[in-house]
Amino acid sequence: MPPVRRQAPLYALYAAETVSLAGNAVAQLAIPWYVLITTGSATLTGLAVFFNFLPIVLAAFFGGVVVDRLGFRATSIVADLASAAAVAAIPLLESTVGIELWQLFALVFLGALLDAPGATARAALLPDVVELAGARMERASGIRSAIQQSAILIGAPVGGVLVATFGATTALWLDAASFLVSAALVGGFVPRPAPPGQIGERSRFFAELAQGMRFIWRQRVLRAVVIMVLLTNLLEAPFPVVTSVMAREEYGSAADLGLMLGFFGGGALAGSLVYSAIGHRLPRRRTFLWCFTGVPLAYLGLAALPPLPVALAVLAFAGLVAGPINPLLFTVTTEIVPSDLRGRVFGAVRGGAWAAIPLGTLLGGVLVGAIGVSATFLSIGVLLALVVAYGFVNPAFRAMDR
Repeated sequence: MPPVRRQAPLYALYAAETVSLAGNAVAQLAIPWYVLITTGSATLTGLAVFFNFLPIVLAAFFGGVVVDRLGFRATSIVADLASAAAVAAIPLLESTVGIELWQLFALVFLGALLDAPGATARAALLPDVVELAGARMERASGIRSAIQQSAILIGAPVGGVLVATFGATTALWLDAASFLVSAALVGGFVPRPAPPGQIGERSRFFAELAQGMRFIWRQRVLRAVVIMVLLTNLLEAPFPVVTSVMAREEYGSAADLGLMLGFFGGGALAGSLVYSAIGHRLPRRRTFLWCFTGVPLAYLGLAALPPLPVALAVLAFAGLVAGPINPLLFTVTTEIVPSDLRGRVFGAVRGGAWAAIPLGTLLGGVLVGAIGVSATFLSIGVLLALVVAYGFVNPAFRAMDR
């Protein structure tokens, strides 16, 4: 196959990730801001973020088997089309008959429930198109992570401007359109992957789900990663709520919130690109742990409620040190998991890592309402430091270097 045609599926998958995640970045800013300005309640704002993350966990756990059964490419396309319809219903209702808060929560839940299998399917497609392109996995996963961070870098400031100019629900049309573009790119340029060499007879749904869970449990390094990321995600889950309240109380505008999230995304983009360039030369365990060490330092810096320029610098630093973490973990996972288990194992790892986010979001909304932004950031920073210390003493992480 000519080199251009070998690389086109990889570039198309990158582009699909870019537009889909940029649209999601707009939604993740617009929906909490809409709830905050219409209700004035940090608790209800946390509830909106909760309904965005809970279905991701459920769909990641249970949708992985569907991804393996339906196929990576087909799942990505179907999930994008269904998500576009669910998201478009929010501004459509708001502009016609009006939308109640419970309806907004229901549609947010449905949109995230449909989107999660598509994200798992695109992750499962990546190793095949990377192999087709003849690329190095560290480089490809670093670029993929950079794309994810670019989506925040682009989507968050654009979302802030759109929300400030046209309103929160109107901005969601961009998210709906992004799903359609993603479906078109995957359908038009990514070939159907060859079926795995050994499929055999399909067993029952929950038996296949359990097979993926057992695989994770037997791999000590995967088990340790899921536990550590679950704990850190529990603590970092309030970030969208706390930053929304901080932007409103300290700086005063949705555009400032978009700028804050954009600087975080810019730092993470830089960190991902650095890993893409030199990740194959770095010791994995030490890189993973030392990058994680910088995250609680950033939360402690935000606890001081600094002026906006200083807060932007702290957020850029937080993104920079967090940038290499996900591509490093994705590279390790890809090396371990066989292709016929990718959907359910990737989905279960994603679901396990994200399982605590809905609870953390709810607790964060209540916490920031009770003790304020500064004390919430301080509490998160101290607890994150303790979790990172656990990573330094757990011997399971040494398997990363093998």
